[in-house]
Amino acid sequence: MFDIGFWELLVIGIVALLVLGPERLPGAIRSTSRTISGIRSMASNFKQEMEQQLKIQELHDNLKKAEQQNLENLSPELKDSVDTLREAADSVQKPYQKE
Repeated sequence: MFDIGFWELLVIGIVALLVLGPERLPGAIRSTSRTISGIRSMASNFKQEMEQQLKIQELHDNLKKAEQQNLENLSPELKDSVDTLREAADSVQKPYQKE
């Protein structure tokens, strides 16, 4: 990722030990690892949100194409999108229907 070798890490570790001292170094390492973990988590969440939004946009575009064709003679891709949207609409309606 950063293309850092063993010797670079060793130099960074020695400088950190000299600057922070042996008492504060473990806390600084934990804090840094938590920060990196948080950043990775946010990046993962952002990626998932973007993928979801792109899928929704694609379904929306396919629905527009299907409506332009009056929902007849649809390509398999458009038919799958329309079926997916119908299933989603049915699943939204189920909790509100009286049994």
